[in-house]
Parts: sequence; structure tokens; C-alpha cells
Amino acid sequence: MMQFFRSGGPVMYPLLACSFIVLTVVIERAIFWVRIGFERNRPLVDEVLELCRRGDWEAVRQKTKGCRDFVVRILVSGILHREFSMLKAMEAAAADEVQRMRRFMTVLDTMITVAPLFGIFGTVTGIITSFEMLGASGIERPEAVTAGVAEALITTAAGLAIAIFTIFPYNYFNAKVHLATLDMEKYATSLEIVYEKLVHKTKVEEQRP
Repeated sequence: MMQFFRSGGPVMYPLLACSFIVLTVVIERAIFWVRIGFERNRPLVDEVLELCRRGDWEAVRQKTKGCRDFVVRILVSGILHREFSMLKAMEAAAADEVQRMRRFMTVLDTMITVAPLFGIFGTVTGIITSFEMLGASGIERPEAVTAGVAEALITTAAGLAIAIFTIFPYNYFNAKVHLATLDMEKYATSLEIVYEKLVHKTKVEEQRP
């Protein structure tokens, strides 16, 4: 492996850095999403909506205390601002959650682009080295050119390998963010409908003689 790395030339060092960055981000994001999965509490979300339907805000406060479910946090944010702008409060809370979920995703996106470019750069420098060796030794010693050719091929392969490895977790994490966003929108809309029904019911009862 070390011989393979050395044969790739100096461009292998930034490629090695890219691979370490990708691996670090993938591990961090994987741990993040595993933790999110453990924090989810769908029965509590449904219970919160039921309590809101009855207008039992104190019970909501007690039930959601210390809960780390991101959907519950968004609903609670809307409930706290229900008398002013419930929807905008939930939109702001959801934006914060999405930003947290998309953390470091731009790094992976950048690595998908940069790693192959480094590989191409290594290819160019390797070919230049090959021609320089060819010019110095002549065609009677073609073995002198092999070092540059190897450098060109190895860096290209390494850059493509890093990009290919990064695409799969990048798309997977993007899909997780998309599904989480759909969950936020669904429950936020449900809460808004429940609250509007409660307000309408309250007004009707107040108008009765």
C-alpha cells in the first residue's frame, strides 16, 4: 500500500487528506442520524396533537419536558407562539433543525468534485514527468517513462475512488434530510389544523347565549 501511495507522486497527499475528511464526516453524520433515530418519539408526537386538540397546554408542557425529538421541538415552538404566529415560529424552528441536519454536507459535496480534479491534476503532472523522462533518456529506455505513467494512472484511480465512495453516503444523508423535512411539514400542518379547529370551536361556544 505504501509503495502504491509513493508511486502516485505528491498529489497523493492532498488525496489522502480528502479521504480522511470524507471518512471523518461520514462517521460523524452516521452517528448523528443514529442518535436522531433513538431520540424519535412518534407516540409522543401523536399525543401532543391530541392534547392540543383538547387545548390542554399545561399537559403538553409536562409531556414534552426534556424531549429531544426534533418534531416535538418544532411543535412546542409553534405552541409557545400560538397567540402570535404559530406557523412562522414552526418554520423558524424547522429551518434550524434542517440546518443542523445538513451540517458538513457541503464538505462531502466539495470532496465529490475536488477529489477527481486532484486525480486529473496528478494525471497531467504524471504525463509531464513521463515526457521529461522520455526526452532525457530517449526511446531506447522506455522503462524510465513508467514512473510517470504510474503516477498518472494511480492519482486518477484514487481521485475517482474517493468520489465514488463519497456519493453513496452523501445521497443517503440527503435522503434522510428530505424525509425528516416531510415529517416536519406533516406534523406542523396537523398542529396548525388542530389549533384552528380549537379556536373556531372556542369562538362558537363563546357566541352561544
